[in-house]
Amino acid sequence: MVWSYFEEICKIPRPSKKEEKIAAWLMEFAKKHQLEARQDEAGNVLITKPATPGKEQTPGVVLQAHMDMVCEKNADTVHDFDKDPIKPYIDGEWVKAKGTTLGADDGIGIAAALAVLTDENIQHGPLECLFTVDEETGLTGAFALQPGFFQGKILLNLDSEDEGEFLSDVPVESIPLFACLTEKWFYLPINLLFRLK
Repeated sequence: MVWSYFEEICKIPRPSKKEEKIAAWLMEFAKKHQLEARQDEAGNVLITKPATPGKEQTPGVVLQAHMDMVCEKNADTVHDFDKDPIKPYIDGEWVKAKGTTLGADDGIGIAAALAVLTDENIQHGPLECLFTVDEETGLTGAFALQPGFFQGKILLNLDSEDEGEFLSDVPVESIPLFACLTEKWFYLPINLLFRLK
């Protein structure tokens, strides 16, 4: 599911400060999947999914990714980032884009969050997916977040460049976190920074 969602995301122009199209797509995605969604004044989108039965008392988790992408193209490439889709292709073990940046930062984070939201086999507590605007040019969406926009006590940022790494700085006593990469539970003490390999 992650890759099919990423393919869809690549079709949607999403330069920094111009995230209206991807935000509208996310709101429609939530509606299609009968999930609650809302948007704040900055343009950030929050999609929520209730806990699975029996997990209602589990601490709420927020999966966070940003909607915008770095928009760069090769000198010989004709591409309008305001209108044109990204054209991904597979080159051996890599996914690349034809003549432009791919937008995996953070399109793959969006896709991963959507895959978690739509997976009916994952047992989870209250789940929220927060998609922020304008990360690439100033973290505008993150700075504009208002108290109470999301309820989760654990926030996992899905914007990383290193495969297989999970970094955390947990501000509370030990909290169980589900690390999807390894499908195991980990108990993270306060201020523990570690890597899963």
